[in-house]
Amino acid sequence: MTGHRRVGVVIATRDRRDRLAVTLRHLGGLPERPEILVADNASTDGTRAMVARDFPHVRVLALSRNHGALARNHGARALDTPYVAFCDDDSWWAPGSLTGAADLLDRHPAVVSVTARIVVEPHGTEDPIVRELRESPVPGPPWLPGPALGSFLAAATVLRADAFRKAGGFHPKLWLGGEEELLAVDLAADGWWLVYADHLTIHHHASQARDATLRRRHGIRNTLWFTWLRRPVGPALRRTLNLARTVPRDTTSLLAFTEAAAALPWILRERRVLPAEVETRLRLLEPAQRASKARRYTG
Repeated sequence: MTGHRRVGVVIATRDRRDRLAVTLRHLGGLPERPEILVADNASTDGTRAMVARDFPHVRVLALSRNHGALARNHGARALDTPYVAFCDDDSWWAPGSLTGAADLLDRHPAVVSVTARIVVEPHGTEDPIVRELRESPVPGPPWLPGPALGSFLAAATVLRADAFRKAGGFHPKLWLGGEEELLAVDLAADGWWLVYADHLTIHHHASQARDATLRRRHGIRNTLWFTWLRRPVGPALRRTLNLARTVPRDTTSLLAFTEAAAALPWILRERRVLPAEVETRLRLLEPAQRASKARRYTG
């Protein structure tokens, strides 16, 4: 089976027509010729017309409202390829990387996701998060094709489509901002392994058209929700206190904590503590998370 028949690419976008066009040109030039699906979050800037005119081979899933990261769920359900590669409208896969990811997933049926090295454009430098992925302290079996991970970066990852859908995809309440963490641990609890592959590459040329303040608010809130949904009380309290000490002391952070606390009844209903072996992996990640320069809540 060839690479383009194994992998479909889902791009979630909203009102970033010009940046999306650059991404589609890169993806359209890949030797794999993957199926490409744009999950459009109700753009108002002519995104859909641009894709139809300039990229007729690209499918558009026209969503009626802004679903945030959940657009990826809709896109994954619309594909029939065994593997789904996500990327943002400001990132694109390097030639051969989709085939490389599919090969790894073919060879290792217990691996659910493969995360690639992220190269930041226009200067071609590695994203600071790459070092953390490469040096992941999560223990894994010797047959793993790369370092084991505790989570993944959606915009740089290829996943098994069936496993993604069976797990429910990204949780609708999280919407956008650190939404991967909850899905990742639920996949791990089901016995799957997540890995990093240094020989695979995705390029990221960050768009300036984003609300960094709203993204920070959601990121802090979602981190707290994930923590109390899945972690034991001790580690959850420790991570909460660390967040409270390290996030900016401003209105955005206060709103994030307030929103997180307001959802306490939902948290109590949905709370399901992880198996001990998965919790152990998360504890091993805590020192790297605290020291990380790539995980700061800014904006």
